[in-house]
Amino acid sequence: MLKITDLVKRYGSGDPVLKNLDLTIEGESVVSIIGSSGAGKSTLLRCINRLVEPTSGSIELNGTELTKLRGGNLRAARRKIGMVFQGFNLVDRLTVMENVQSGRLGYISTWAAIMRRYPKEDIRRAYELMERVGIAQYANTRADQLSGGERQRVGVVRALMQDPEILLADEPTASLDPKTSEQIMGLLRDLAGELKLPVLINIHNVTEAKEYTDRIVGMRYGRIIFDDKPASLDQEAMDSIYSGSPHADRSEDLKAAS
Repeated sequence: MLKITDLVKRYGSGDPVLKNLDLTIEGESVVSIIGSSGAGKSTLLRCINRLVEPTSGSIELNGTELTKLRGGNLRAARRKIGMVFQGFNLVDRLTVMENVQSGRLGYISTWAAIMRRYPKEDIRRAYELMERVGIAQYANTRADQLSGGERQRVGVVRALMQDPEILLADEPTASLDPKTSEQIMGLLRDLAGELKLPVLINIHNVTEAKEYTDRIVGMRYGRIIFDDKPASLDQEAMDSIYSGSPHADRSEDLKAAS
């Protein structure tokens, strides 16, 4: 279970990007986060895996308080948080297998990684996952020779090779055509059920969020203002998520503080 409590992220002396945010995700649910640019969606994901340091608040994953971890303990915790990126984040000159095995870097020695001496069990698991997502035939192909959808499938397998307890996806379909986007969203949904893995997806495409996820969280200027099943996302809810103004939100802050 992921439990976020009273999370605040502030850059410098400006207004907080995340404002006392609470969020709980359990089981194998697929949860999408929607909202306009600047709502804090990507910052939220990056606070969870500590790519961005929270200003205050608590982020707990299966009983481990992530915000207090440092050094080796933080590296160990990050192994359990898979991340799928919008821009794929692959090493183009490496093969698909080599990119996929980078998901195991937190588990093997530096020497083994440099020499590409991957454990047999890791190779077996990689082939198993690549077969599942339809890219096993590209195991020895350089990443820069793949299509966008194939590259994103490599990114998904790399994240799953970490044996994660939660999977985060930051705009995983933004660089893909509509058909491929639907395939990737369907894949993430299916894998969540098969692996009993909670998945948290930051996404701009509301139609895909409604079709492929179990729950939608709507953010506006650092706050969660909608959290319900996709069927409950009506026009009124959409207007509250996408039509608000920063000025109105600051007025709410002042009222809350008075």
